[in-house]
Amino acid sequence: MTSPHQFLHPSHWKATPGYSNGMAATGRLVVTGGMVGWNADQEFESDDFAAQAGQALRNIVAVLAEGGARPEHIVRLTWYVTDKRAYLNSLAELGGLYKAAMGRHYPAMALVQVVALVEDRALVEIEATAMVPEASENLPKGA
Repeated sequence: MTSPHQFLHPSHWKATPGYSNGMAATGRLVVTGGMVGWNADQEFESDDFAAQAGQALRNIVAVLAEGGARPEHIVRLTWYVTDKRAYLNSLAELGGLYKAAMGRHYPAMALVQVVALVEDRALVEIEATAMVPEASENLPKGA
């Protein structure tokens, strides 16, 4: 499948490790609020960073699907973490969890360490921006 987006990376820059420097897209905008690593009942099943990040990514996929978007439509992810070291120490596990939820699609991403998140047990919160191509068969019912 051809990507509906254009990855923006100056040709003379070194390749990025697992994200895009920028993306251009046209279509229907679908965004999420900050998704934390709890389940559909708003219960945390783990206090492990990677497990919470994996659940947050699955939550993003579920919310985007409600708007007719799929992981390959994501143009930006912003990660808020309470412990940068926990993120860095989990990179190998995070890679597998990311690919399981998102496939091999790497949009523009930013990661910010914050003092705390609103949900006390949350170790990570991720927000997504997706752009669904205009002619997509993925539009939600009634759209």
